[in-house]
Amino acid sequence: MTKRKEASTNNENKKYLDGKCPEVYASNIIGGQWTLAICCYLINGKLRFSEIKEYLPKITDRMLTLELRKLEENGLVKRTIIADVPTRVEYELTPIGQELDPIIKELGIWGEKHKKM
Repeated sequence: MTKRKEASTNNENKKYLDGKCPEVYASNIIGGQWTLAICCYLINGKLRFSEIKEYLPKITDRMLTLELRKLEENGLVKRTIIADVPTRVEYELTPIGQELDPIIKELGIWGEKHKKM
């Protein structure tokens, strides 16, 4: 993922819409290609990196790492390092991330209806 220039028109438009429309703001946080899928699996509880990778076999390690970091930066995912041998890392949704549960379920219902059209 490349960073956009801070002064780019795209960045300015994004900031403007984020400030004016909470739906756009929310969509920008959970709207990544893999973000919603990762949240779907984490709703059921803690998972290790390799377990998430099993659920999403087509995602690259690099992309999964970037998506998890983005979710962590946005306060949706908590990363816990467990000092075992070997060291384990677990990911889980934060309380604000857990609030996505009913939203994700509603999106699923809508998706099923839309697929049948």
